[in-house]
Amino acid sequence: MLQFLADLSVSYKIFYSVLLFSWTVYLWEAYLAYRQRKVYRSTTHVPTELGKIMDTETFEKSRLYQLDKSTFSFWSGLYSETEGTLILLLGGIPFLWKLSGVLIGRAGLGPEYEITQSLAFLLLATLFSAVTGMPWSMYNTFVIEEKHGFNQQTLGFFLKDAVKKFVVTQCILLPVTSLLLYIIKIGGDYFFIYAWLFTLGVSLVLVTIYADYIAPLFDKFTPLPDGELKGNIESMAKSISFPLTKVYVVEGSKRSSHSNAYFYGFFKNKRIVLFDTLLEDYSPLNKAGEPGAGEPGLGDPGLEHQPIPEHSGESDSTENKAKPKNKKQGCNNPEILAVLGHELGHWKLGHTVKNIVISQMNSFLCFFLFAVLIGRKELFTAFGFYDSQPTLIGLMIIFQFIFSPYNEVLSFCLTVLSRRFEFQADAFARNMGKATELYSALIKLNKDNLGFPVADWLFSMWHYSHPPLLERLRALKGVKQD
Repeated sequence: MLQFLADLSVSYKIFYSVLLFSWTVYLWEAYLAYRQRKVYRSTTHVPTELGKIMDTETFEKSRLYQLDKSTFSFWSGLYSETEGTLILLLGGIPFLWKLSGVLIGRAGLGPEYEITQSLAFLLLATLFSAVTGMPWSMYNTFVIEEKHGFNQQTLGFFLKDAVKKFVVTQCILLPVTSLLLYIIKIGGDYFFIYAWLFTLGVSLVLVTIYADYIAPLFDKFTPLPDGELKGNIESMAKSISFPLTKVYVVEGSKRSSHSNAYFYGFFKNKRIVLFDTLLEDYSPLNKAGEPGAGEPGLGDPGLEHQPIPEHSGESDSTENKAKPKNKKQGCNNPEILAVLGHELGHWKLGHTVKNIVISQMNSFLCFFLFAVLIGRKELFTAFGFYDSQPTLIGLMIIFQFIFSPYNEVLSFCLTVLSRRFEFQADAFARNMGKATELYSALIKLNKDNLGFPVADWLFSMWHYSHPPLLERLRALKGVKQD
């Protein structure tokens, strides 16, 4: 009896320590956001040093956009934190576990089918998360993004997309989770090694197949037509021995006017993906309302007489809302090459490999510590599991709650490292002779995405995985950073 009371006391300490830390992190984040909102509210005129970079109209649009996003983030964060606390206090996790047991019981399966019950629990939990998060996602898309001219989706397209994402996620999540739980069950004393190797294999497979088989379920990928731009990209890749096999344009404009570019693939099979919104002479958003809309811009010989990729059935005129723009967005060909020079710099400098190594070292450490802690009954008792210790619940408790202080520290360290990598990639592009083009591209992309170039130092230090615009521009000009 005394041992039971002692374990119960430890469990209560664990439970309330988790809650206390969670709210401490939230309050810290809220304080940082408050500091940044003060910057948004007080900086109403373009600072002198930005006078040649951003015009007054764009500066004001950016300020209001970021202020709206910050306010939304505060309320959505408060809701999320409150919801999580109530779930823990009211026993939502053990309730959902029992409910999943009832559901499989109706199929004639008992408690011995723990993996099946775990999958039912996971399905219910992700469904609950999707439903409660839907209003916030809709508000962000159809109020904030719509208000500031970024949203290109209709409600019907948004809802179909959400359902599709949920289904695809379950098709991946449930089989992977069942195999992971099975490996942990049969792995013996060294299960953590096998579990880590399994998750490593899954992550490598997903990275390999994502852009070829998963992403096309949501967006249309079209090979970049032969021409000047494609030829220059291939020449640049060859000059640094980047094993480029294909260059794609993804139809990002059917969702948003935000832009991006990335590369993916392992070993000798690398592909580059450009958002159509990144390409000044390719984006449909630059053609809407203009004579000859739907024709490629003639400013790029490589795209002359090449058709714009046809929208898929879900992205025709009834499914998205391309809006006329008062000015062209995106970058011209030399600027695109500079942006890709930055991205290829990440590869040449080994940043991608370093991030994978860090991620896998962290994953191995977490699985090892999980193996050490999984037998501690008081951890389960702390979260309302008095009579059973399901493996999936153990994973959730240890990885999500017990490791949360470690995860916060790691996240900050990775943010600092990411900023360092970004400066190095910019320097790589500069050494390729593309400093001027990258300088102008960064300014254009900041304007297109309504990035606010003034940041509170503490907010920036904690959150910005990419250096603020002014710091990057100074570095490109060779100005020494503090």
